Amino acid sequence: MLSIQGLYKSYPTPQGPLPVLRGVDLQLAAGASLALMGESGSGKSTLLHLVAGLDRADAGSIRVGERALERLDESALAAWRRNGIGLVFQQFNLISSLSVADNLAFQARLVGRHDPQWQGELSERLGLASLLRRYPEQLSVGQQQRVALGRALASRPPLLLADEPTGSLDERSADEVLALLLELLAGSRTSLLMVTHSARVAARLQRRLTLQGGRLLEPGAD
Repeated sequence: MLSIQGLYKSYPTPQGPLPVLRGVDLQLAAGASLALMGESGSGKSTLLHLVAGLDRADAGSIRVGERALERLDESALAAWRRNGIGLVFQQFNLISSLSVADNLAFQARLVGRHDPQWQGELSERLGLASLLRRYPEQLSVGQQQRVALGRALASRPPLLLADEPTGSLDERSADEVLALLLELLAGSRTSLLMVTHSARVAARLQRRLTLQGGRLLEPGAD
């Protein structure tokens, strides 16, 4: 479903280019989940942003299904982000002027895939059914994260990208949100690529990779 080959990315500095990714290769099957770990500054978020089409690689290929992202122009990338992926960030990025119900439906409506029955199921399973008329500022941090997850899943994206999605939560809330996410993904064809600092969170996913020195390592590799 997701295939990355020979991915390189560097950023300019006064001292010259700073390499972040050095020939990253990664494969993720449909319906599979993968945790991406590594020290701060190791390039985890950079890799996620490249897969999301929010930045461009210096070299290499990113294929999602039949799409080669490096061949898409900015307009096509924007359309693909709307239609092809769900994004969940630590900051939530909820729309403050919209109710919980409208936040949940926002992306699905944008891409013409709003399904009231599926949204109702998401609301129930995420514990949001009694909060649909509230606004983000009236919610706890944990509730806001559940809304962000629901919004990302409402359009049934083939690929879900999550950058530290439980990083703002306490351990108990993080475990509850992660369990809900994995339960909602179980049996679906949605693939999950998650960046996390937490070994406990990473252990819940099917595979774990670590970014070190700009390359991906399997657990236990030197």
